[in-house]
Amino acid sequence: KVEEVLTDGRRIITFRNGTKKEISADKRMTTISFFNGDVKKIMPDQRVMYYYANAQTTHTAYPDGLEVLQFPNNQIEKHYPDGTQEIVFPDHTVKCLYSDGFKETFFPDGTVVKVEKNGDKIVVFSNGQKEVHTAQFKRREYPDGTVKTVYCNGRQETKYSTGRVRIKDEEGNIILDKK
Repeated sequence: KVEEVLTDGRRIITFRNGTKKEISADKRMTTISFFNGDVKKIMPDQRVMYYYANAQTTHTAYPDGLEVLQFPNNQIEKHYPDGTQEIVFPDHTVKCLYSDGFKETFFPDGTVVKVEKNGDKIVVFSNGQKEVHTAQFKRREYPDGTVKTVYCNGRQETKYSTGRVRIKDEEGNIILDKK
């Protein structure tokens, strides 16, 4: 290795394989430029930033345990010390994955999808409609109070805001229409 001390106090160490290590004059910042194009920076606030040249991806590790990945397509992932992950996609959709298995996705149009660890799903649309999906049924709730439920056996039940109830069997035949 070759070590140089510059007039401003910086030290540059060059290794045989082409890797260079630069240490700031105050020794608070270190930059390592690897022979493959990767760059690792250790910042004065103890953040460690690593740029992967081939993947064009930056990984930043914070002293508190937060890790942030930035991808070339502008996707950003945050990994929190408690196991929670937050992914911001290029279209501004945000997906949160919690350590207990719960998932939430926020879409740019205002739609929110929540998935329980048992697989039950709740979809809240920006127009006020709501869907609930379970292993037993799928139900859509409308802003006017109408509720339509389709059971796993194919039976359909619609309860209108007027009080009317309509039930269809699995073949779609009306078996009850109470007004």
